[in-house]
Amino acid sequence: MSEKNKISRRKAINGLGIAAFATSQVFGEPTPSNLINNLSDELKDPTTKYPKPPFKGQSQPWPGLVSKMDPKPDHGETSYKGSGRLTGRKALITGGDSGMGRAAAIAYAREGADVAINYFPTEEEDAKEVIALIKATGRKAIPLPGDIRDEKFCKKLVDDAAKALGGLDILVNNAGRQQANASILDISTEEFDWTMKTNIYALFWITKAALPYLMPGSSIIATTSVQATDPSADLFDYAQTKAANTSYVRSLAKQLGPKGIRVNGVAPGPIWTPLQVSGGSSQENLKKFGSKTPLGRPGQPAELAGIYVLLADNNGSFATGQVYGSAGGEGQP
Repeated sequence: MSEKNKISRRKAINGLGIAAFATSQVFGEPTPSNLINNLSDELKDPTTKYPKPPFKGQSQPWPGLVSKMDPKPDHGETSYKGSGRLTGRKALITGGDSGMGRAAAIAYAREGADVAINYFPTEEEDAKEVIALIKATGRKAIPLPGDIRDEKFCKKLVDDAAKALGGLDILVNNAGRQQANASILDISTEEFDWTMKTNIYALFWITKAALPYLMPGSSIIATTSVQATDPSADLFDYAQTKAANTSYVRSLAKQLGPKGIRVNGVAPGPIWTPLQVSGGSSQENLKKFGSKTPLGRPGQPAELAGIYVLLADNNGSFATGQVYGSAGGEGQP
């Protein structure tokens, strides 16, 4: 047989191996141990992929810094690999210095988007790291610190982002305030107002300011939470805001769908972010954070990055008014 007509024995075996693996999964047959070994580099056990509780007791002043957490969260700094899915897009992300906002910022830049991030001024240390990561991809990185509890700032934030980026077609309303309180009696009117303005009013103000810039094909994404449908006793005010965020997504999607603008949400479960160490969890709950999930651990922001990309990607064009959950098997939607 000529070399030209030969089929590589290795390719044939690999092809048969993949087919055998797929067949075994469909018909419930045991997977041969040699195939498991061949796939070991590709598959990662989600129960052991990241740190599990118990965690060390730790506390930071609100809003907390990633750099001072132990263990430090993974936002995809070294793991997220882009493939050009958002080339040429222009994104504004609130709370882009840490948590899901940081993971989205890194992923968007590696997918080819220019990114502006908003953050509270005391989070400058974390924000500088994100800006450097975005710039390393060759994309524009625009830092826009400020307090989104102020309506005038929210308008300026959007205008400054659009001007610096040369437009705007992705808006991620991600910034949030979460403070655990054992009783409603422990929540002052000032603290309640702070949570409401950060988690509800800011989305209203920022979205209104952004709409004139958004063209058909643009995406709005809100970070909500499983707290919207399965609230914890000690997150009374926060849970209400996340229920509001969920309705924000579903109502606004109906308004903007005919204009070709999609609106979706991401509902995380217990995710390891500075929210938890800066008052979002009690010390008792922090030490066992995420232990009740079927995976036995909290999620990492990097594990949600792909959802934010999907919801901004043109390939997700039929998804609007949806809330995508990621809770390690616990919670809803």
